[in-house]
Amino acid sequence: MEKEKILLYDGSFNGFLTSIFTAFEEKINVVDIQRKNQVQKGLFTETQTILTQVHKAKRVWNGISQRSNNAMKNIYFAFLSETPGIEQLLYSYIQKIVAKGSPNHIDLADDMVFRINYLANMVSKKKNRMETYMKFNVSIDGAHFIIVEPEFDILPLVSKHFRSNFSDRQWIIYDIKRNYGLYYNFHTIQLMTLDSKGIIANVRPLNNLIQTNATSVIESWNTYFANNSIKSLISNKLHTHQLPKRQRKYQEDKEAV
Repeated sequence: MEKEKILLYDGSFNGFLTSIFTAFEEKINVVDIQRKNQVQKGLFTETQTILTQVHKAKRVWNGISQRSNNAMKNIYFAFLSETPGIEQLLYSYIQKIVAKGSPNHIDLADDMVFRINYLANMVSKKKNRMETYMKFNVSIDGAHFIIVEPEFDILPLVSKHFRSNFSDRQWIIYDIKRNYGLYYNFHTIQLMTLDSKGIIANVRPLNNLIQTNATSVIESWNTYFANNSIKSLISNKLHTHQLPKRQRKYQEDKEAV
């Protein structure tokens, strides 16, 4: 019998899909799938580190897309909820989809299916709230910015909305909880990271997604942007939110990765 294993991945969606591919290909008895920075090893459980491979991630994503677009959305949105144990929950869900041949044959009253649908709906609601209510502040050098600390990792889902509705300006939407942001330069959206621990410490009361940025917060970020070149803040290495290139329907913007 195959020994039980915990699969460790890099936290990216591609990494998670690669873990799913590996589990199926190697017929691994998976007891959990964990991010490498959040490892909780079982006393007698072996771990296996999964290296992200986009072509393997694509094969899993394409297989799901052939069965159901709704399942694709639910899987991706639920993944972005970052709920503890979400990886193992989604792995079990994908196993059921594969076994049944279609999500239409899965009992919607199943606790697992209900939980995934619930999480996906919660993420979708937070996405819609951000798109509806968040307003840009303007720095002293003319940069439009929004500082957020959302409950869920929703920046990958809102890039299309903000690009479509605010294409007339350069802007930054920054998630201080996860320390990454989106930068739009009139042409493309790029991922960026800030070395901004001092500012973030002063911004900590920003715990409500819809809360208006206080004057002190705006002044802190004004100073930061004035003293740092935006281009120097852009990261070409960040890949936490990458989806397979041909299946970015729910990423909502090809330029955001």
